[in-house]
Amino acid sequence: AVVQIHKQPYKNSRNDNIELIKARKKTDYSRLDTLAVKLQGGPFSNLYIDIIKYPEYIFDIENIEYYNFSFDESTQIDNSLVYVVNFEQIPGIETPLYYGKLYIDAENLALKSAVYSLNVENKQLASEMYVRKKPRKADVYPTEATYRVNYRTQNGKWHYAYSNILLTFKVDWQGKLFNSIYTLNSEMAVTDWKIMDTKLVKNNSMLFPSTILTEQVSGFSDPAFWGEYNIIEPEKSIETAIEKIKKQLERT
Repeated sequence: AVVQIHKQPYKNSRNDNIELIKARKKTDYSRLDTLAVKLQGGPFSNLYIDIIKYPEYIFDIENIEYYNFSFDESTQIDNSLVYVVNFEQIPGIETPLYYGKLYIDAENLALKSAVYSLNVENKQLASEMYVRKKPRKADVYPTEATYRVNYRTQNGKWHYAYSNILLTFKVDWQGKLFNSIYTLNSEMAVTDWKIMDTKLVKNNSMLFPSTILTEQVSGFSDPAFWGEYNIIEPEKSIETAIEKIKKQLERT
């Protein structure tokens, strides 16, 4: 999908808004197993990984004391010195928290990137965090939940630029010998920024945090927009896909 994000300033508490511009989907449920896995939240799931705007989803005043932070060896990213900070939840905390690395620009101490995962050792609590609806005879729990967010500068200011979500779930059916593994991958890359001088007018193209994107695309399909570039190969980067439809993006 192509969306327009109405990004709110980092210094206020107003939430971002997302408008759906173009979308496509292809689903053949006849070829699937008896279970279809869907990601609720759509692009909002990726947007909430912007931990500068939404720190409450990873670090907040109430849980920051449950983390250990330590410096790792510094590195270079885009020819700039970057500090690397490791973090993990302290022992003895039952609530699933995160572990990972923060990459901080050494010159201005801005967050350049963050890569982190949820501690999914407690299957029951991890399942309660992620699974909203499931068959009665199935136990569903995450075995991996990994996130990445990147920032980059434009005109001297740092902006949210990219995020990636990788979720893997195991499904155990009662009475069945074997289990099933399902993987969800959601990726978002920002292609352009501009300052809006008009007030947002909400309409039926607006998405919500409760949206399931694959159920929302009706009316936004445009074969002429996607043309022959309607497939994003799983092994290719999202930047490759964006390059394919760059001209169409400039016209939207």
